[in-house]
Amino acid sequence: MTEERLILPARLDLAAATPLAAALEERAGHDLTLDAGEVGHIGAMGLQLLRAAAQSWAAAGHRLELVNLTAEAADQLALLGFTGESVTLWEGGR
Repeated sequence: MTEERLILPARLDLAAATPLAAALEERAGHDLTLDAGEVGHIGAMGLQLLRAAAQSWAAAGHRLELVNLTAEAADQLALLGFTGESVTLWEGGR
């Protein structure tokens, strides 16, 4: 089983959505580690992409993990009801 790593952009927002979706699609079918070490902003669109990826990876039986989350990004996820761990977990319809 191949594991891939993707370094996320500094801003996960509407402008990042299309290139990020393409980068995720290129890595489908493999376990994937998302490196959030440069992320300073996570907007609603970025969150939506992360959650959609969590659902897709879970359905395919692959692991999706978010690592190196910055304090700023962790705070923004918390305001949206997620943690660095929970954002990439998908259980049933959640």
